[in-house]
Amino acid sequence: MPGFDVQQFRQQFAFFQHHPDWVYLDNAATMHKPQAVVQAELEFYQISNSNVHRGAHQLSQQATALFEQARSSIASYLNAARVHEVIFTSGATAALNQIAFGLMHTLLQPGDRILLTQLEHHANIVPWQLHCQRHGVIIDVVPLTPDHSLDLQAYQDLLALGPKVVSFSHISNVLGHIQPVAQMVALAKAAGAVTVIDGAQGVVYQQPDMQQLDCDFYVFSGHKLYGPTGIGVLYGKTSALQLLTPLLGGGEMIEQVSFVNTTFNKLPFRLEAGTPNIAGAVGLAAAIHWLQKFNNKQLQQHKAELLREFYQGLSHIKAVDILSSPVHNAGIVALNVDTEHPADVAVLLNQQQVAVRAGQHCAMPLFSSLQLPGAVRFSFAAYNTLDDVNRSLLALEQAIEILTA
Repeated sequence: MPGFDVQQFRQQFAFFQHHPDWVYLDNAATMHKPQAVVQAELEFYQISNSNVHRGAHQLSQQATALFEQARSSIASYLNAARVHEVIFTSGATAALNQIAFGLMHTLLQPGDRILLTQLEHHANIVPWQLHCQRHGVIIDVVPLTPDHSLDLQAYQDLLALGPKVVSFSHISNVLGHIQPVAQMVALAKAAGAVTVIDGAQGVVYQQPDMQQLDCDFYVFSGHKLYGPTGIGVLYGKTSALQLLTPLLGGGEMIEQVSFVNTTFNKLPFRLEAGTPNIAGAVGLAAAIHWLQKFNNKQLQQHKAELLREFYQGLSHIKAVDILSSPVHNAGIVALNVDTEHPADVAVLLNQQQVAVRAGQHCAMPLFSSLQLPGAVRFSFAAYNTLDDVNRSLLALEQAIEILTA
């Protein structure tokens, strides 16, 4: 099998043709879109634009077919048991809100416990607080070990308290650490908990297999998978989805409505109120079809090579405090420069056309536990090159020289 050609891969992204001088290392925030995705959305609006499910005319039927084909493609990609187990949302945040709201008073009752981890994105913290904590549901948190990985012994100890729900990230959006999700799901299931995985960073690292992983829910955003913004997926086992009270009401999610009572539609429609992001769904399916043309193992090997070179370069730079471990890392490195504020470092990198993110990365509880104001985050994608690595290292050295002069 021929090796991975990063230049050929990169050429499929118009962004880099328009911005050849930029090093883009903010991929954990959002990824660029290949022409195949842009074209799919453009063609939908130019050729097939119509609303779905409710039109008697042929144009609506064609749009519906495209939308439901997109659902089928995503279900196949996830190896879902049934197509209706794929629910379209606006992103992972909306999906987690639907789960947290939907389980309250069906599965979760006052006095019950849910279990999160110290690594979680705000989207996997705040919804549980909004919808559960105010109803008397207790939130427990898995702490970290000194090397910033999850304390699995503490995890098992907290499972012994009998949480009804366990929700955790596949990959830390701050540190890039890959969690042992299969082991964590198995332990949680043995404890009788419903399992929720935030796959926002994990879905692009490896193709998730829902049959093998056996979690109850898995959520992700399209824009973290070379797809459009504003579209995401809530996967759930049929039995788990049936536990969810709809967060939004109206439109396609109903079967019968009167001023006295409403009965909900069947899955997946009862969890998809209103006109969906049809073009976004088509674009996400296009991203998946496009990505499947490449060997995922080769993509990950390329990213691993970039990560090795980046860590090797960092080892020669003084005054850098690296928060991320190079082991079990999906391609994200968080670091700080002595006592300098992360934003100052990012500004100086920006002046050298290196795009990174600085701050607390929607993970304030993590940084509170680390007693840090934030970090500078470098996140790599398969379209990044060794030249990107070298330029970012040089820019970092120059930024440090300015800040510490």
